[in-house]
Parts: sequence; structure tokens; C-alpha cells
Amino acid sequence: MLKQRHQFFVLLLGIADAVVVAAACVLAWAVRRDAIDGTWPAASGLQSLRTLLQETLLIFAVPVAVSSLRVFGLYMPFRDRRLLAESRQVLKATLATLVSLIVLMWALGPSIVGGFDPSRTAAWGSVALDAGRVQLLALAVIMPAALVVSRMCFRVALRAARKRGRNLRHVAVIGTGRLGRIACRTLDRNSWTGINVAYFIHHHDHVTPTDMVVGRPVLGGISQLEQILQLRPPDAIYLALPNTRASMMPELLRRLERYPIDVRIIPDVSPKYTPMAMTVSELEGMPILSVRESPMNGLAGITKRGLDVAGAVAGILIFGLPMIGIALAIKFTSPGPVVFRQRRVSVGGEEFEILKFRTMQHVQDENTPATWTSRGDARVTKIGSFLRRTSLDELPQLFNVFLGQMSLVGPRPERPELIARFKDDWRGYVLRQHVKAGMTGWAQVNGLRGDTSLRKRLQLDLFYIRNWSLGFDIKILWLTLFRGFAHPNAH
Repeated sequence: MLKQRHQFFVLLLGIADAVVVAAACVLAWAVRRDAIDGTWPAASGLQSLRTLLQETLLIFAVPVAVSSLRVFGLYMPFRDRRLLAESRQVLKATLATLVSLIVLMWALGPSIVGGFDPSRTAAWGSVALDAGRVQLLALAVIMPAALVVSRMCFRVALRAARKRGRNLRHVAVIGTGRLGRIACRTLDRNSWTGINVAYFIHHHDHVTPTDMVVGRPVLGGISQLEQILQLRPPDAIYLALPNTRASMMPELLRRLERYPIDVRIIPDVSPKYTPMAMTVSELEGMPILSVRESPMNGLAGITKRGLDVAGAVAGILIFGLPMIGIALAIKFTSPGPVVFRQRRVSVGGEEFEILKFRTMQHVQDENTPATWTSRGDARVTKIGSFLRRTSLDELPQLFNVFLGQMSLVGPRPERPELIARFKDDWRGYVLRQHVKAGMTGWAQVNGLRGDTSLRKRLQLDLFYIRNWSLGFDIKILWLTLFRGFAHPNAH
């Protein structure tokens, strides 16, 4: 019954997507007409419905867009996929649609759009665009935004229906131990998925039906699996076996092959060993569960590096003259070098020399023990105190960022001897080295800098690594403008 209902919802969602894409095409066409002609065509000027469909690209965009959405898995019943992940897939499908339309226009010729004078263009500043480009650019903005909003509205409507007990997917959990209970409570908290745990099956063989577990009945043990599935067939099964029963997993999967039921495995990995997000990949059919993986692999690392280079160059240009002034002030107020160099640790445990404006007396700088500077430290010079309070002593690190030794955003780099001290005492401390050290970070914009709680800083650093995105970096850079320079904990 639920499978037929899912097919109905897929059809409904496909129709809704087609309508949204058609509306986006009409709006993009309207933008083009307004930008190129400055007037709306009269009704009699539309020669035929075919001409309208051709000018708006409806006959091409709608089937290509719906096909792209299907290719990117947006009609699959992934109830446990969050809106952000779905939005990413929508953006990918939109990009594929636009590329396909560009190829079609190139193959069929720009006249396929029709309805415009090729000699007329729209100008924004010094950039002149013809009608085809104006329409495609408008479509590139309108279509993904409209699809994301429509998907969001569709989710809200489904969530409301599921709260009333409709469109639910009833599942069984095999395993009544700690892992099975966690799985049930997690699904209960995320009721928006529409997944309802109907009952448990005990992970031991011979078990008589017992009282409730997390408010659900235990219908028996694994030896009674076939009888239970015949009497109470679920829509899916979650395998939450403890490690002590892991050896029975192959046999259990073989027995479940006889039933047309979705099967999902929840690995028994304690959260304390997985402070970073887990990912699942596949190599020639071999599943690989990654419990620790740098979020900077692949395209993510390239985009972050692009932001770093652009930000470092912009920072050097903006703060170039102030840095020269600071250097001269340091040179003429205290003996010693202007720039202080110190060994620090970045991504992968690699050491590098961090650059700072010198803020302490030169004789003692190189021989200080590995500790944080305390408030009112006698070693800090007068101008150094000002530089520390305003964080201007960190500006030379823009060159570390430009050289690829650091990033604009990331956990602050520590000295090797401090890391050697903390890595055994603080679980997960070394995981900070899965990303490049940064000039600013999530901990810093939340006031945790200097001699503050190491535990809280570590928690925020690991939160940043788990939830990294380019938008998160931009948010931290924006907050740094207001919270990162002057702060009571900066001394």
C-alpha cells in the first residue's frame, strides 16, 4: 500500500516540479522581454502556442529539468535526507539542465529561441548581453530558487500530514540493546522523516515476546524472524546489532533476501570514537565506512583554497599600508626583529613557521615555555599590548594563508610541544589537524581565545570540522569583523 502511495507522491512531485520549471521559464522570458524590448508583446503578436513555447524554452527546459531531477535521485524515497542535502542535489540538477539547454541552443542555433532582434542587446555597465544570454542568466537564478522553495513547501505539507498519522513508513528494528534504542529514539526525534518504528525483534535467537522497549513491543527473537515478518510485514528493517552479535550479520542478510523489504544497517560504533561526520562510499561493490575523513578532499578543498587566496590577496592590499606603519612603530620602539616566527602545526601534523608582528621583548621571545600569555604579562611591549588587544599582530599571517600554510578559517595553530601534551589528555584533539589551521575560527568568534577553556575550544573546533561548508567559512569571516579583532580575552 505504501509503495503505491509513494508512486503517487512521486507523480505529484514530478508534476509540481514541471509546473515550477515552466513558471521559471515564463518569468525568465519576461525578464528577457523587459530587458531587451522594454515592452510586453500584445496578445495578437503571439502567432501561436508553438511560438510561445519556443520563446520561453518550455518544450526543452521542462523535460530536461525533470529528467535531471530524476537522475540526481530527487524522486527516490529518501525520507532521512535533510533539506540541505536535497537543495544541493537540486542545484546540481539545475546546473545540468542549464548546460543541456546551452548545448541544445548551440546545436540548433540561437534562432531556436526566436522572438527577438539579434542586433538588440541589454547592457549592464560595460557588459552587453543578447536576448539568449539574458534569458539563460535569468533562468539560472529563478529556476533553482523556485525549485528549492517548492520542495520546502512540499516537505512542510508532508510533515503536517505525517503528524496526523498519514504517509508513514513503518519499520522494524532488529536489536533491542543500546544501539537499537538509540536508533528508535533518533527516528522519533526526527518525526519529519515519516519513519515510525512499529516493533522490535530481539538480537538473540530464542526470546518470548516481552514488554515494551522504548514504547514498542518486542515480538520475538531472530529465530522467529520469518514468522514475524509474515504476520507483521514492515516497509523496511533497520539492523542495529551489537558488536557481540556481528558475526550473524551475513546469515541474517541472506534470510532477508527472501523479502521485498528495504534493509539498512546501523553500525555499532560508539559516538565517542566518531567526533567527525561518517560517510559511506563504495569501491567495486565493496562498501567502505569512513569514520574520520578530512572535509577538504576534492572540490571542497579547491573552493576553500580559492577563498583563501582571494581573501589573502584582498587582505594584503587593504592592510598593506597599516602593516607598514605597524612595522615601523615596532622597529623604532623596541630592539629586535619586526616579525616574530614560531613553529606551529597545521593540517596533517605538518609544521610551519607562523608569522606575527613581535609584541614581546626580543630577548625572551625565543625561550619562553609553551604556555599562553597571561593578562598583564611584563614581557609584552607597550605597542605589543595594543596590537594584541586589536589582533593586528596576526596580520602577517595573511602571507601564511597565501603560501598555503594556513587558511583564513580553521582551528588556531598550536605549538608542537603543546600538541604533544594535549593529544593524550584530550580525546579528539589531534582531529583538529584534519583541516588547515586558520587565522580565525568558530571558537574565536565565540569568544574562546587566549587562556580560555580548552575543552570548549576543542568542542567548537570539532563542530566546525563536522559542519564545514563554504557558507560557514563566509559566516565566520563576517563575524570576525565584529567579534574577531577587539575582544576582552585578547591580551
